[in-house]
Amino acid sequence: METKEVSFLEKIMQSVAVKLIMILVLTLIMLIPMHWISELIDERKYREQEVNSEIALKWGKQQVIGTPVLAIPYTKIADQISEKKVQNTEVKVIEKVKVTEWIFLLPNHVKIDSKVSPEPLKRGIYKVVVYNTKLNITGDFDSLNLSKLKIDPADVNWDQARVVFGVEDFKGLKATPQFSWKDQKLELEPDFNNLTLFSQSLTAPVSIASEKDSKQNFNISFDLKGSKSLNFLPLAAQTDISISGNWSNPSFNGAFLPEDRQVGTNNFSAKWSIPSFSRKLPQSWTGTAETLYKFYSDVEETQYATTTMSEPASATTYTQQTLTNDDMVSVNFLPEVNQYQKTTRVAKYGILVILLTFTALLFTEIVKKQRIHIIQYILIGAAMALFYSLLLALSEQMGFNIAYVLAALATVGLIAAFIKGVTKDNKTAAIFAGILSTFYIFIFVLMQLRDLSLIVGTIGMFVILAVLMRLSTKINWYQFDNK
Repeated sequence: METKEVSFLEKIMQSVAVKLIMILVLTLIMLIPMHWISELIDERKYREQEVNSEIALKWGKQQVIGTPVLAIPYTKIADQISEKKVQNTEVKVIEKVKVTEWIFLLPNHVKIDSKVSPEPLKRGIYKVVVYNTKLNITGDFDSLNLSKLKIDPADVNWDQARVVFGVEDFKGLKATPQFSWKDQKLELEPDFNNLTLFSQSLTAPVSIASEKDSKQNFNISFDLKGSKSLNFLPLAAQTDISISGNWSNPSFNGAFLPEDRQVGTNNFSAKWSIPSFSRKLPQSWTGTAETLYKFYSDVEETQYATTTMSEPASATTYTQQTLTNDDMVSVNFLPEVNQYQKTTRVAKYGILVILLTFTALLFTEIVKKQRIHIIQYILIGAAMALFYSLLLALSEQMGFNIAYVLAALATVGLIAAFIKGVTKDNKTAAIFAGILSTFYIFIFVLMQLRDLSLIVGTIGMFVILAVLMRLSTKINWYQFDNK
């Protein structure tokens, strides 16, 4: 019988080393579709954020509650510089003019009680967590010290004193807040022009006749709607906050963590006690009505927001330094499952799973002594890349866990059937399906562990490497090349 001679080029192409290099190159090429998958996940995530913003715009945005501030106008003499022509020469002229500025006094003690009822609101395939909260704010102001502010009492317009109260989004107010001063009920009105200390301010005129007359108590109660998070800006010398609600997955963020918290299966409660040492504002100051804070509506923006870590302003002037989310008490009402976050985490392991699958396929080639064409490697890689797109699409409809199981079963079944068609061996297809299932189960377990995922993943990879090293010692690689 005549034997066909194999050319040198054919020997090179059939070499295990060359095949291994081709697999590594193919694995690197698979980074391209994996990058497309990551972009698709980001696109769907941004679409979810757009829908959430649309719902929040109609229901109520992430709310920020600012504690009341007492504002009293006063008149001062200031220098006004102007340019005038004197004998065809422009000269600067300094004139004394009367200007109106404000005295701002922060509360001495504030106690906030909030009872929250969050619930998921669905629009199409997307859900956003919205809430209703009943708020009760009680507190008191101390006596005003004009000598410390270097202001003559005769220059103060006591009859124009006002209390300023901040809410991030008026659309969330179900009714006008009930406000009492000196145990007398007053009406709060929006102020969009003069006292813009907050994003949206409510003001009410109060009766003050002298410095000592500012020592009064107050109470504000109202119902408020919002979405995603509830935030408080603690401005008092001592702020005590108590929040409770029927939500099992709250996240406490901002500058202060609760001193006492209890999170159950269906409810939670948390308490804060915040002294004035933790704020960037003095107890009282003078100046114009400038916005005290900037709220970043998205968590991603908050992480990259630049805050000015300057010293607290003096008692006589306020150096503008905008407060941010990092200066607030924040409770985020997270959804039970964030499928986009989990799908992103799974996709990060994608190239590793593909490489391990190709390695298992190469070992199958060697053990079974049956060549598998590089085109067939490409088709298997395409099926594995499609797994992540399938996972993303299913998770939007039925939740992450069920979607993961269905996508994994579909992918394993497809590849196992393909291996059976290539090798014509049921046992080989079953073994390969078991190996691939092990990979997907391993990744799924890592998704559930969260904090322990690094150590478990590292140990798992160590075990996989040890198994591959052990199997490689049982193979005569040169004999396979010769054949």
